[in-house]
Amino acid sequence: MKTLDIIALVLVIIGAINWGLIGFFRFDLVAALFGDMSAISRVIYAIVGIAGLYAISFFAKDRYTNNAE
Repeated sequence: MKTLDIIALVLVIIGAINWGLIGFFRFDLVAALFGDMSAISRVIYAIVGIAGLYAISFFAKDRYTNNAE
């Protein structure tokens, strides 16, 4: 796995955990750590969102590698 893939996957997992905390406990970990919609928290949300969009490419990579075998 490429380094960029691992970073993206870690960020997507962090985002999923944060959404789980919001859904179950109404607790936004990013906002608690960095402030409610502060510049830093907005950058974190944006980076996690970009990682999620990048992670969509994992489906295509998996499809092509399975067909090559």
